[in-house]
Amino acid sequence: EERIILALDFAEFEEAESWVKRFKGKIPTYKVGPILYLKHGKEVLSRFSELGAELFLDLKFHDIPSTVEKTVRQLAGLNIKMFTLHALGGFDMMKRVSDSVAEEADKLSKPKPMTLAVTVLTSHDISTLNEIGINNSTKDEVLKLAGVAEKAGIDGLVCSGQELEFVKKEFGDRFKLVIPGIRPATKTHDQKRVVTPKDAILKGADYLVIGRAITEAENPEEIVEQIKRDIVDF
Repeated sequence: EERIILALDFAEFEEAESWVKRFKGKIPTYKVGPILYLKHGKEVLSRFSELGAELFLDLKFHDIPSTVEKTVRQLAGLNIKMFTLHALGGFDMMKRVSDSVAEEADKLSKPKPMTLAVTVLTSHDISTLNEIGINNSTKDEVLKLAGVAEKAGIDGLVCSGQELEFVKKEFGDRFKLVIPGIRPATKTHDQKRVVTPKDAILKGADYLVIGRAITEAENPEEIVEQIKRDIVDF
């Protein structure tokens, strides 16, 4: 299975669409986040789906359980491969999400979208956690939230490459692991906990979310091929 997910962090539909067309047949899955979705809505998902793209909807749902449950029920008919919610939303929120997406997918006879719990954002470090009253290390906070997600029946986790091996050691193959903050080179942009593609795969990542390292490269195709070569044996 192809492991690269291309992050479409653009405001303009045409720019995002051009990347889906450019990498058709080379990258199957594309991440749509709030920037693109709030400007263009479901049209983005429909259009990219028509182009053959698999979709990762990264809106990081976090609200009272009933609101999030009603929200995610709308996803079953949208051909979403995976979507995110915040593990900080707690057990009840995550359990209701897990149950409701399975129920809706079954009703429509469609594949169930993969539920992905976001543990600690890659822009956070221990000082950021302390600012918001969390006294755990990032590692301990990730493991704590992952434990809640496991009990709630969540399919996968979004966590940084730096916590990846601890999660793998604690939970084995229980979760699909989606890793943002992937940088083939030395640029870190505004993510503080970053890792290379090869490191992430060696530590047990299932999917690598890569955006600017590809879309801002002088030769994006070359970068993608290099990443594929780096991880082909794992």
